[in-house]
Amino acid sequence: MKRILSFVVLIFLFSSFAFQKTTWVVIGDSITYLNEHANETGNRITKGYMTRVVEQLPDIEYINKGYNGWTSGRIAEKIEELNLVKADVYSVFLGTNDWWVGRPLGAFSDYENNTGNGTLNGSFRLIINKLRSLNKDAKIILITPMQRADFVYVANMKNNAYGSYKDKKGQTLAQFAEAINAIGKFEHISVVDLYNTNRLKVKKLVKYKRLKDPKTGTYKNFKYPAFIDVPFNPETDEYPYPLEAIDMTYDGLHPSDKGYEVIAKMLIKKLKK
Repeated sequence: MKRILSFVVLIFLFSSFAFQKTTWVVIGDSITYLNEHANETGNRITKGYMTRVVEQLPDIEYINKGYNGWTSGRIAEKIEELNLVKADVYSVFLGTNDWWVGRPLGAFSDYENNTGNGTLNGSFRLIINKLRSLNKDAKIILITPMQRADFVYVANMKNNAYGSYKDKKGQTLAQFAEAINAIGKFEHISVVDLYNTNRLKVKKLVKYKRLKDPKTGTYKNFKYPAFIDVPFNPETDEYPYPLEAIDMTYDGLHPSDKGYEVIAKMLIKKLKK
């Protein structure tokens, strides 16, 4: 009888161990948040990158910690209020909003010397410190910002921004991606470098931007970079990205299904290592 009980206990323990899932905490901005909020895209996407990852790697379960419009500075500021849990894997996908709102990038010494939350470099140090305090053995993956075309929010055209083809407050988005790559190299952390991925180059983000031709006043489909200097008036113009214009993004900034699939495939490679 004792042997049978022991055998049953062993089977139970083995089964519990065998089916234990890998926990993945996913920190990010709207690109992460939208995974569960396709309705906020005008239903222009069906699912985000996390859902696509776990479809291919079903032993992983994720916790979405994506926040619309948040910067690395906001994440670092609120890090103790986010209810982050001990996990096997953490990913950090931030930086595009830092660039757009003009947060200082700072120097790599801000990261090395843990100078605080005044720069992107300093913010990433605070975030990574927190993740390591939760689980020093966890896998951490950093994800650089994507390149950006001209963004126009599908639900409010007054919310718009020019693309990463020019700087903002003297800083380029490329510099923010370089900083995140440098942190990854210094810490021996995996980096998914979206910024320098050929399939996500700015010219591939939308097929065209539909704008009024300044010469004729009639609508015309302008490809990148021709649309850069063509004016857009959110008060009077039609939404410039009809469904047919969608390519790697659906609005110049946020990934389409096609874009999310590229991100998911790159992440899967890192998660399998």
